[in-house]
Amino acid sequence: MNATLPLLEKTLFPALKRGRLDTLQVNLGYRCNQSCLHCHVNAGPNRTEMMDEATMALIPQVLAARSIRTLDLTGGAPELHEGFRDLVRAARAQGVRVIDRCNLTILSEPGQEGLAEFLAGQQVEVVASLPCYSAANVDRQRGDGVFDKSIAALRQLNVLGYGQPGSGLVLNLVYNPQGPSLPPDQQALQADYKRELFEHFGIVFNELLALTNMPIQRFGSTLVSKGSFDAYMDLLKGSFQPQNLAGVMCRSLVSVDWQGWLYDCDFNQQLDLPLGTSGVRRHLRELLRTGLQAQPIRVAGHCYGCTAGQGSSCGGALAH
Repeated sequence: MNATLPLLEKTLFPALKRGRLDTLQVNLGYRCNQSCLHCHVNAGPNRTEMMDEATMALIPQVLAARSIRTLDLTGGAPELHEGFRDLVRAARAQGVRVIDRCNLTILSEPGQEGLAEFLAGQQVEVVASLPCYSAANVDRQRGDGVFDKSIAALRQLNVLGYGQPGSGLVLNLVYNPQGPSLPPDQQALQADYKRELFEHFGIVFNELLALTNMPIQRFGSTLVSKGSFDAYMDLLKGSFQPQNLAGVMCRSLVSVDWQGWLYDCDFNQQLDLPLGTSGVRRHLRELLRTGLQAQPIRVAGHCYGCTAGQGSSCGGALAH
């Protein structure tokens, strides 16, 4: 795979500092039942990296020590970690909001029977990847048959109350562009998704989150191979909107990898850029005794992806 960090390290991106930490985003491991072209984690069925029990046990302690109100679980497919359900129960028992970044097809995997019912019972917020409402586009990006499995999973979640008015069960969908372009207007695209998914499949959901593809890992390597990396970076830099700096996720979120190391965001994690600007690795256990407020954030060229156009974060468009 082509390395992209050497192409991103020299940057004029503005300096940033942290605010109050309110979200702990934890990558439980890189194993996944899919291998998607746009995946910035380079996850797949053959990855073996998974968080150990000792590191997993630190998570509820850190949530309490730092009064963190949101636990955002990602991967790979985070549900494939054998400790996923126990961790969710522990966080929910503390009154913490839990987000599961779900690829939908995991609900039909062997060994995941009852997963949807578990998520509903724990009132876990589901953020589900669905890069298009067209079967052809989804299968092209994620593999044959993925769209049909995704639709089946969404129907299953709807039956349990997800996305239904007044249920309290939040179901948000995630859109990624098919190639090296910025996402369209999030609100307009959301209206299209809601119309198409309801008219053709009877599916409802809460919000659509439009995310920019980051020029790193599998997607970035593909850009390099096709000779379009520089053009995509020019697009991101040329679309920079300074007003988006106030809402970038790294100001209020810290990313944790499967070994417990800390990063300013999930993208920095995949580039192996440690938390802050000192270059010294810091571990999750350090958050038991100290916070991160006002500390500098490590930036590089890919940060333009979060601030281009309407902006992009784990919660979707910043302008929205």
